[in-house]
Amino acid sequence: MTRRQKDPLRPLTAAETTALTKVAHAPSATVAQAARATILLAVAAGASYQRAASAAARRSAHAVAALVTRFNQVGLAALDPPHGGGPTLLYTPPARDRILAEAQRPPDRTVDGTATWSLATLQRALRRAPDGLPHVSRSTIWAVLRDAGWRWQRNRSWCPTGTALRKRKSGVVLVHDPDTVPKKT
Repeated sequence: MTRRQKDPLRPLTAAETTALTKVAHAPSATVAQAARATILLAVAAGASYQRAASAAARRSAHAVAALVTRFNQVGLAALDPPHGGGPTLLYTPPARDRILAEAQRPPDRTVDGTATWSLATLQRALRRAPDGLPHVSRSTIWAVLRDAGWRWQRNRSWCPTGTALRKRKSGVVLVHDPDTVPKKT
């Protein structure tokens, strides 16, 4: 006989049931997401935590209980894996947007002391700014720029990959390469 569940699954809405069914059967979903969706659907259908775990080829009823608790708290976001260890994430999406905004701004020679951004000059500008990031490291800036699709160019500047300024009769035009993402993978 199983024990009483401390945090039973709340009733699913129709939209949540539809979304969970789609994720459970979607070939584009990761294996972990499909397994989590299958587990939640099984628990919603009345299966015990152990049977729900075995329905998704898992073993741990404790992991199912943790998933149910997380689903009750955050909803469908529980399908995505949580932070998987290592140091806590220091820079949230607004901080990353702040780094990208600073990189997109053309540097002022008198204030920033440079004509093009390098990691060191970007770091210095971000640390000095009143709304900046006082402890940001060069490796963090590098990782944020790389994740956003920016690369270090031969002309010693950071540029978004897949875009270029071209001279046309009508003036200078920003051109986008539609095959940028397939070329990266």
